[in-house]
Amino acid sequence: MDVRPPQSFRQSQQGANGFSFLEYELISVRADALGRHGLKVETALAALKAWTPERQSAEERERLLNEASDAVWAFFVQREVCGLRNNRDAIERYGIPNEVLARLGAVRK
Repeated sequence: MDVRPPQSFRQSQQGANGFSFLEYELISVRADALGRHGLKVETALAALKAWTPERQSAEERERLLNEASDAVWAFFVQREVCGLRNNRDAIERYGIPNEVLARLGAVRK
């Protein structure tokens, strides 16, 4: 006599062939968020690089540094969510300055 488990206990064919639709969607959302955070980093770093002492104040530069560090921090967190633990390649690719890196995770008053 052959005993077969009920149909509800059988693994779906979808799981055997790779990612399920839900897993695919989650990965897609994570990748989209990572791309948006990358664009925010690029924008913040470009604004910081465009700062000149002749046209803007030191307070403006401080604000730009804070915005850039916040954008980079959020980007690094999103990278970790995506499973990317090493940030050295992102630091090199985006050209993130050390003064921005030094402020990561700092709580301002």
